[in-house]
Amino acid sequence: MNIMLFHSTWGLTPAVRAAADRLRAAGHEVWTPDLFEGRTFATAEEGMAFKEEVGKDELLKRAVLAAAPYSERGLVYAGFSFGASVAQTLALGDERARGLLLLHGTSDLAPNTSVDDLPVQLHVAEPDPFETDDWLSAWYLQMRRAGADVEVYRYAGAGHLYTDPELPDHDAEAAEATWRVALGFLDSL
Repeated sequence: MNIMLFHSTWGLTPAVRAAADRLRAAGHEVWTPDLFEGRTFATAEEGMAFKEEVGKDELLKRAVLAAAPYSERGLVYAGFSFGASVAQTLALGDERARGLLLLHGTSDLAPNTSVDDLPVQLHVAEPDPFETDDWLSAWYLQMRRAGADVEVYRYAGAGHLYTDPELPDHDAEAAEATWRVALGFLDSL
């Protein structure tokens, strides 16, 4: 599979590069665009402030420009937290998208969103302060109405970015379970 993997508000960290390497080791071609142009952050708050400073439109423009040269190949869009919201936006706008792998995050859907059986897999902590139960229920129903084939995996007691071994949220057991299921999902596409 050809995978476009987007980073979280922490930036393109070693953990994101390690995740890309893990996907490559499983036989996938992976690109990791750096939407923050080399900036990484010591806290989520610093990263969120930078994200707001740059602006959503500029960050989406950077993501589109990064994906455009590869989209004709039929990309799987993937991302961590903020990067998952970027991946979702691009996947829902790309008729050639082969799948959507969301780790720790989702995004709003435009009311007229429509896809043709797009395979979507979401992995998220339970509870998650950014992905509440009510939000996830509404998001799931909207994705189904849009035509996506959605699977949701929740990890009780894990922190928000539980797959990142560099962060206090890390949960090794939940992370391994996530990667096992996610790699199976990618192999099925």
